[in-house]
Amino acid sequence: MRPTVLNPLYAPISTLQGVGPKVGRLIERVAGPNVVDLLWHVPTGIIDRRLAPKIAVAPIGTTVTLTVRVDEHRAPRNPRLPYKVRCSDETGSIDLVFFRVHGDYVEKALPIDRVRVVSGRIERYGDALQMPHPDYIVPLEEAATLPTIEPVYGLTEGLNLKVMAKAVRGALARAPDTPEWHDAALLAREGWPAWKAALLAVHRPERMDALGLETFARRRLAYDELLANQLALALMRARVRRARGRSLKGDGRLRALVAAALPYTLTGAQKTAIQEIETDLVQPHRMLRLLQGDVGSGKTVVALFAMLIAIEAGAQAALMAPTEILARQHMKTLEPFAEAAGIKLVAVLGRERGRGRAEALARLADGSADIAIGTHALIEEEVTFRDLALVVIDEQHRFGVHQRLMLGAKGSAVDVLVMTATPIPRTLTLTAYGDMDVSRLTERPAGRLPIDTRVVPLDRLDEIVAHAKQAITQGARIYWVCPLVEESELIDLAAAAERHAALRQIFGERVGLVHGRMKSSEKDAAMAAFAAGTIDLLVATTVIEVGIDVPEASIIIVEHAERFGLAQLHQLRGRVGRGARQSHCVLLYAAPLGETARARLRIMRETDDGFRIAEEDLRLRGAGELLGTRQSGLPAFKLADLAAHSELLAMARDDARLVLDRDPTLTGKRGEALRLLLYLFERDAAVRLIASG
Repeated sequence: MRPTVLNPLYAPISTLQGVGPKVGRLIERVAGPNVVDLLWHVPTGIIDRRLAPKIAVAPIGTTVTLTVRVDEHRAPRNPRLPYKVRCSDETGSIDLVFFRVHGDYVEKALPIDRVRVVSGRIERYGDALQMPHPDYIVPLEEAATLPTIEPVYGLTEGLNLKVMAKAVRGALARAPDTPEWHDAALLAREGWPAWKAALLAVHRPERMDALGLETFARRRLAYDELLANQLALALMRARVRRARGRSLKGDGRLRALVAAALPYTLTGAQKTAIQEIETDLVQPHRMLRLLQGDVGSGKTVVALFAMLIAIEAGAQAALMAPTEILARQHMKTLEPFAEAAGIKLVAVLGRERGRGRAEALARLADGSADIAIGTHALIEEEVTFRDLALVVIDEQHRFGVHQRLMLGAKGSAVDVLVMTATPIPRTLTLTAYGDMDVSRLTERPAGRLPIDTRVVPLDRLDEIVAHAKQAITQGARIYWVCPLVEESELIDLAAAAERHAALRQIFGERVGLVHGRMKSSEKDAAMAAFAAGTIDLLVATTVIEVGIDVPEASIIIVEHAERFGLAQLHQLRGRVGRGARQSHCVLLYAAPLGETARARLRIMRETDDGFRIAEEDLRLRGAGELLGTRQSGLPAFKLADLAAHSELLAMARDDARLVLDRDPTLTGKRGEALRLLLYLFERDAAVRLIASG
C-alpha cells in the first residue's frame, strides 16, 4: 500500500483549488494526471517584474511595473478593434490595450482619475507607447501583492500562466515533510538541501541562473529520481537472481565443430562475451544478459555459441527477431554452421501457415529441432518446446518486456540473452538495462576495411548519380536511402517512391524499392533480388537500418542526411563494409545546415566507433530524443538530465547496490525512507517485489 502521507499527491489534478475538470484536462496534457506531476513540472524561465521605471524611460520589449494615473477610456465602436485606456505619470503617457473586451471588466479595474499599479510588456505602436493586456492591475495600496519574480511553465493552448502557477502552488502546499532518505554525509558533501526545500527552491527561482541543471536543488531532485530508478532496477535484478534457475553445462563438442567451420577467428571481445555467457549459464540462477555490439561486430555468432551450450546440455534454444527480414537473415547466417555441427534449425514466422509450419512446430514439440528462429510468432500459444532453456532476443528495444516474459514462459527457468546492434551510451545502459549484466563487443572481425564516408551537398546530386552509374558498371551494388515514403506537404523531402521512379529512368529495370508500407512478401522479394544481384540499386527507407546483410553491397547514399539522428546514420552506414570490396557512404545534405546537424555529420566523418557516436548523440540531442528511446523502454526522466547528470547516475547505482547489500528488504530506518522514495517516483512495482520475496 502507498504510504498515506503521499495520498494527497496522488489525487487527480482536478482536486486542487481553482482547477475544474476542463482546466484539469489541459494541465494533464502538459504535466500529467496527478498532483505530484506538477511538482516535477519545473519552470522553464522567469518573468522579473522588479523593474519599475517612469514611463519616459521604460525600455521597449521589457516587462516592467508602472505606477500610473488613469486618464481616459477609448472604447471602439467596432468590437473587433482594440479597447484603449490612456494612462500617465509625470514623465509621459502610455496606452493599456485590450482585445475582445466583454462586460465592464476594464472600467472597474481602471477607474478614471485613480492611481493603479500595472505590470506587463512595453511595446511601441507608431509614436505611442503601449502595454497590451497587462498581466496585473492593482490599486496602489495592494502593490505589495504583485509577484516580483514569476516562474514560467510549459503551457498548452487554452491554459494561461496564472492558472498553471496557481495549480503548482497548490501542489507545493501538499508536499509533505518526509524523512531523509539520503546519507547525511552525502548531503553535506554535495551541499544539497532537504527534499521539500529543494522543491521550493526549484519552483521559486530568484534569478535566471537558478533554473540551471547544476544548481544544488536541481541536482538533489535529479539524484532522488535516479536513485529511485536504480533502486527499482537493483530490486528487479535481485529478484531474477533469487528465481529458480538451472545449470546449463556443455561439453564443448558442438562449439568445437562450429569454431572449425568459421571462415575467420573469433575476436578477443567475442571470446570474452562467450566466456561471460558460459559462466552465467553454469550458475544455478537465471541469466539475464545484454549483448551490445556495434554494427558488424559479430553478435549473431556469439548468440550461436550461447545456444550451442544449451543444446550440448540436452536442451533447446530460440532466437526472436523483430522482423521477418531479420529472422530470415539470421536463418541464412546460421544454417551453414548448424549443418557443420549437425543440429537442426526451424523457422517460425507469422506469415507461414500450412504443412511446413505444422512440421516445424511438431519438431520443436518433440525435441527433434534444436533451435527455433522466428518473429513474434514464437510467442503464439500453439508454439511449444520439449525443453526450452535459452532465449535470445535480437534488437531488444523493439520488444516489450511482456514479450520477453511470454517467450521465456515456454520453458522452465529459461535463461535470457538480449542483443542490440544500436550502441547505447553507458548512462542509458544503466537506466534501461540496469537489471542486466552487460557484455560489449567493441572489436570488428579481422579483415574488414574501414568505410570511406563523404558529406556532400544535395546540389551535387548529378555528380553522385554519375559516380553511382560508373560504380555499377564495375560490379558495385548500392543502397539509396530516402527519409519518406511519399511527399509531405510540411517537409519538402525527396520521397522514396519518387526517387525510385527518377532513378529507374536513369538506370533502367535494375532498380528496386523497399519501404515500410509494403507487404512483407514484397519487401522480402526486393531484398532477395538485391542480394542475388538481379537488382543493382535498392531505393529504401530506414527499414534496411538493422540486420540486413548483403556483403556485395558496397555503397550507401543517404539523402537528406541532416534529418537523421547520429545513431540512425551509423546503423545505415553499417549496411555496407561487409564484404571484401572497399565501401563508401555518401551523406547528402540540404544547405544551410543547423549547428546540431553540422556537428552530427562531422562526427560521422571523423569516426565509425558506434559507442563514441552514441555518446555524442546523447550529448547533442538529450536522452528523450535519441533514436528509439521513446519506444525502447527507456524511463522518461522529469528532473534528471542524463547528459548533464551522468555522474549522479553512477553514484545512484553504487548507492542502490550498497543499500541492498546492507538492507535487502528495506526495513531499516533509511530503508523505510527509501520505500517512500520509490512510491514518490511511482516505482511501486519494486516495493511489491520486496513484499513477494
